[in-house]
Amino acid sequence: MALLAVLLVPAAATAEPAKETQTMSPAATANRELPAALKAHVRALAVDIGERSVVRGDGLDRARAYVKSAFEKAGLKVSEQPYEYEGRRVANLIADLPGATPGPAPYIVGAHYDTVPGTPGADDNASGVAVMLELARRAVVKPPKVPLRFVAFTLEEPPTHATRHQGSHVFVEQLVKSGDGTAGAIILEMVGLTTPYQGYPVFLRWAGYPEKGNFIGVVANRASREFGEQLIAGMRRNPALPVESLFVWFDGWVLYDTRLSDHAPFWDEGLPALMVTDTAYFRNRNYHGPGDRAETLDYGFMAELVGSLELALAEISRTGNATRR
Repeated sequence: MALLAVLLVPAAATAEPAKETQTMSPAATANRELPAALKAHVRALAVDIGERSVVRGDGLDRARAYVKSAFEKAGLKVSEQPYEYEGRRVANLIADLPGATPGPAPYIVGAHYDTVPGTPGADDNASGVAVMLELARRAVVKPPKVPLRFVAFTLEEPPTHATRHQGSHVFVEQLVKSGDGTAGAIILEMVGLTTPYQGYPVFLRWAGYPEKGNFIGVVANRASREFGEQLIAGMRRNPALPVESLFVWFDGWVLYDTRLSDHAPFWDEGLPALMVTDTAYFRNRNYHGPGDRAETLDYGFMAELVGSLELALAEISRTGNATRR
């Protein structure tokens, strides 16, 4: 939904969005199906369904059905976590790898599938959902060496954002009540846009950040620092996708833009969580508008992110994680 106010100037300062895929690493180039699969997910959500808001239409329900079907077709076991919002049934989707058994608290990869009214929501957040679905599909074929769970969150956007009705708030509340916990949550929030130029506020202009909007950002609170450093170390093993990081004090309350996604409820309960983002409205001038369309996204960039997250999970498996609960 949003991010990195401390780093970036408003999206109006950015240049025209990049079109379709760009240069990919040898691994991604060898798997040409991945960008196409990511694009198919985005088109299904942002073109075939379009607006996915709780306040009007049936797009939210259709999106939930699509994501559930995609998980199941990939071979995951899906359960719904239903609840009501103003008399309407909504649900988070929880997907586990085949053969998953009770054991150590899992790592969670999550993304929200709803939108605000009036936008097809390609970057926000069909891009995050698409990356999550393809990461899940590949994890079935080649399971990571860490316990892993995927969660598609509902109602991240206004009018329910930062309320008790936000899907991730409901999920975390139940997680705490059950005593299950998580080893760490990776929240995918707008991960599909690249731009030729990335602006910065004056006080960071000479701090060494990239001039191009071709990087992925990782945002963590101080309590999630060890988890974040492990994730970033793994992601940086993919030289085709630059990674920038930001670790914030006081759970982001002094930089509120760093709280504007589904990682914040985890932070508030003392659970390790990271947001992975293309910097949202600080890069995307079509944020929350009708121009947030499928054709503006960079599917090669998204394919690299899938590979980088696989490398990150491998790094976490190799080094262990002291924040596991």
